[in-house]
Amino acid sequence: MAESVVLDPVDLHLLRLLQNDARTTYRDLAAQVGVAPSTCLDRVTRLRRCGIILGHQLRLDPAKLGRGLEALLSVQVRPHRRELVGPFVERIRTLPESRTVFHLTGPDDYLVHVAVADMADLQRLVLDEFTAHREVARVETRLIFQQWDCGPLLPPAPRTESG
Repeated sequence: MAESVVLDPVDLHLLRLLQNDARTTYRDLAAQVGVAPSTCLDRVTRLRRCGIILGHQLRLDPAKLGRGLEALLSVQVRPHRRELVGPFVERIRTLPESRTVFHLTGPDDYLVHVAVADMADLQRLVLDEFTAHREVARVETRLIFQQWDCGPLLPPAPRTESG
């Protein structure tokens, strides 16, 4: 288990602001948090160095890129052995349709978020890239109607004596 890092209210405020807009300048961050820009830079650098900030990502609209249909594929791999699942995951990660791959517990081994052009493209992906491989025992498809982002990820609040 990764060790946690102690964060003070200034760190938490910086993380909240950066998760809402990672392009915010250090000068603007510093003004919003109430510290000097050099202090802000030092703190953000420390948050990167200790691995809390993992990077910056550009978000794209799949529909505007011709991939307007998104789905979740629940996949069973049999036998579920390291020599099969490693190559399976790497192959799935290289597919341009793949958005995210999760390794799960329970009846399904993987959950794969994909973005495709249409139903025919989804059928092609499932048949040619998933079930055509011997180790894939089953694929169950769920279409995504709508998706919402949630609030910033922050550490859990400290427990009180009653809870």
